Amino acid sequence: MRIIRHVAAVGAFTALAVGSTVAFGATASAAPNVTPQGVCGKAYKTVNSVPVGSLGTVYLTYNSSNGMNCVATIRANPGSAKYMSTYIYVPATDGWAGDDGKFTSYAGPAYVYGKGYCVSWGGSIDNVYVSVENSNCATLKEQRTTEIR
Repeated sequence: MRIIRHVAAVGAFTALAVGSTVAFGATASAAPNVTPQGVCGKAYKTVNSVPVGSLGTVYLTYNSSNGMNCVATIRANPGSAKYMSTYIYVPATDGWAGDDGKFTSYAGPAYVYGKGYCVSWGGSIDNVYVSVENSNCATLKEQRTTEIR
């Protein structure tokens, strides 16, 4: 009887360990497949992007049906929460939007009306900051800056 109880206990522990490994293993490796359209909306098309070092990318998207721009900063490897930010600014209208905080996969969305206007936008992940000034307008050449603080 003692042997049967021992075998049953070992079997239950093994099942629990295997089940936990499967459950936790799936959770740990199943990082969300985050896209700019998933953050901003399906109607938003990516019109520009800038890498944040090797940590991720800031995406500028545009919805032609309503004239809205959206910006999202998306990490290359989601994981533990890190400081992230995203922003967009339309100098001609003084329109501004942004998002910042500690996030596991993305910062944003941030929306601003921008039809027919130059936009400035950017973001950060951890200590790497990027900005794009005078973007997506035919008359001005954009200026890109990457800074590590």
